[in-house]
Amino acid sequence: MEEPIKARFSENARYVLRKRYLRKDDAGEIIETPEEMLWRVAGAVAGPEAKWGGDPDEWAKKFYGVMAALEFLPNSPTLMNAGTPKGQLSACFVLPIGDSMEEIFGSLRATALVHKSGGGTGFNFSNVRPSGDRVRSTSGVASGPISFMELFDHTTEVVKQGGTRRGANMGILEVSHPDIKKFITVKKESRKLSNFNISVGVTDAFMKAVGKGEDWDLVNPRTGEKTETVPAAELWDMLIDGAWKSGDPGVIFLDSVEAGNTVPACGKLHSTNPCGEQPLFPYESCNLGSINLMRVTDDGGEIDWDKLERTVRVSVRFLDNVIECNNYPMKEIDAMTRGNRKIGLGIMGWAETLFARGVRYGSKESLELAEKTMGFIQRTGHDESEILAGTRGSFPNWKGSVWEGQNRPMRNATVTTIAPTGTISLIADCSSGIEPVFALAFRRKAFDGDTLVYVNGFLQKALERLGEKSAPILEKVLVNGTLDGVNVPRRIREVFVTAHDIPYREHVETQAAFQKYTDNAVSKTVNMPNSAAPGDVRDSYMLAYSLGCKGITIYRDGCKDEQVLYHGTDGARAAKKQTDKGGRAKPRQRPANLVGNTVKIRTSFGNLYLTLNMFEGEPFELFATLGKSGKDTQAHTEALGRLISLSLRSGVPARDIIAQLKGIGGSLPVCEDDGDGIILSLPDAIAQGLERALGETVEIKSGDMCPSCGAPLAHEEGCMRCVSCGYSRCH
Repeated sequence: MEEPIKARFSENARYVLRKRYLRKDDAGEIIETPEEMLWRVAGAVAGPEAKWGGDPDEWAKKFYGVMAALEFLPNSPTLMNAGTPKGQLSACFVLPIGDSMEEIFGSLRATALVHKSGGGTGFNFSNVRPSGDRVRSTSGVASGPISFMELFDHTTEVVKQGGTRRGANMGILEVSHPDIKKFITVKKESRKLSNFNISVGVTDAFMKAVGKGEDWDLVNPRTGEKTETVPAAELWDMLIDGAWKSGDPGVIFLDSVEAGNTVPACGKLHSTNPCGEQPLFPYESCNLGSINLMRVTDDGGEIDWDKLERTVRVSVRFLDNVIECNNYPMKEIDAMTRGNRKIGLGIMGWAETLFARGVRYGSKESLELAEKTMGFIQRTGHDESEILAGTRGSFPNWKGSVWEGQNRPMRNATVTTIAPTGTISLIADCSSGIEPVFALAFRRKAFDGDTLVYVNGFLQKALERLGEKSAPILEKVLVNGTLDGVNVPRRIREVFVTAHDIPYREHVETQAAFQKYTDNAVSKTVNMPNSAAPGDVRDSYMLAYSLGCKGITIYRDGCKDEQVLYHGTDGARAAKKQTDKGGRAKPRQRPANLVGNTVKIRTSFGNLYLTLNMFEGEPFELFATLGKSGKDTQAHTEALGRLISLSLRSGVPARDIIAQLKGIGGSLPVCEDDGDGIILSLPDAIAQGLERALGETVEIKSGDMCPSCGAPLAHEEGCMRCVSCGYSRCH
């Protein structure tokens, strides 16, 4: 066998690997190279080959080969944990939610264990009795599913996933639950559930009721009795309004999900993982992996089908082996996962594949290629799973499955999934999943203070053919990251589109094209411009339903920014600015007397006292004092207060300051005394204190910069993530 190739990671990829994936010693020092990481993973995953008479060394080389060539990469927990004592390799989990305290708190414990191991969790809260319902054991009334979701949210905030990944959750409530109106509006009216993506589970019956203008019954899950009858269109309009205003909730089409249930004897599929692409049974997990299409195509974007077939077969075998060597966080998860042996093989690099071919994202040609490519991957993946079943046996729950009905032995109940590839796509140096690119160029702050410039390579090549004209064009592209307002040939403008250049219909049609040949589901965000109307959201949801999608998530650019104010004030007012002769901002002079108020916030360093003084009805200065802390910590706190005061006096809106500080993590997060929130760090405490002093809640908007590297944050695949370093707010 030829000597395995040496991995050729880009500098950006190596930065991501150093930051999140490479092993470190107790002092936090990196103790392996990227190549050693791949050998660690390949060796661990090849180990089970001996169980069926295979050669682990031979397969370790093959597994290393596809990863080093960046043709295939598994999900992040596998890269992080394979070959380590932790050994938990799955990304997706679903846990049950019962109606008793014992069941709920049992699942809460399971959630903490899963998040600690590096996984994300999905739940369906529809079995929880509604708020106000009777609790016989205490002669009291129930608090409802949302109150328990808040409990899971707090737990997620406290448990940092294995030191490398933040916890992420999917919360689903079915449209017939009596608390559905509260659920639809929960993220619009408060800053709670920040660690949840939420989706409404809708049925074919509900969609028909909406279409016919019929009424819809809300039913108590405890008693089965009708509690209220409402117009179906009223609920639908509430859902659309919430998604338009804040991006939440999304929609899960439960009957479409169930239609893809290959093992109905195990029950119905009611829940998914955090980004919605993996429907699972309670206590079931799934390990995912993605093929980088750019590594199986030539310079013109033509797919090498033989190479793709070889990559699919090796990848399916790799993922099936992961099930064997995985160290599951609970015995129930171990049993359920091994019972069905679900895997999820998908793709990444779709946007670059289209760039290379000169095909516009969302065009008819792109949709035909999507179906052809995913159809090939699915057929090949199923064939390889059948071959593995011949030597290893079918998955244990094969009896009664769809596959038994086809008289087809299969090693895996499902084979294909289009998953989020936010961080592994950065390692593979390609675009994420089947998403369009978010920007054609952007700048990123480097740790040495320099600014690094990233320009899409395919665009750069196209512009180089224009000769001297390319330099000023590139400079304009760097201003806003797109070709908006740039004079380029029509062909270049048509091909090099970004997420917000693409009509919502083409986003949905792309998702549907891939869904047609995907066993599980597809992770995709339908990006919309800020100018999109609620009717556009409604039409996109209806289109997704009619085309057979299993769910849909939309995000209207800047929508979070429109819900800054939740209690007590009349809106953010622009600060009065004074400038010097050069037009630069000039801090206003401080009057002798100012009026303000003081708030106290508990931190891991003691109580933080913030005094915000007002002038002419606007925030003017901030004093920050930290009790019972060391001199250095107090000095840092005072310095932050002085800089914030200078910013306020120079006309910087308080909400912009809050947005910059809010959510910054630290090593010692603490729960607040009233149990109503988490303080992540001193900067986060100051941001939350400013919110309370002002009576405002600031939601972070899509235009924010990454707190790790300063590059833009994009809303893709159901989550806010950095386009450069892989930082993510939900996984």
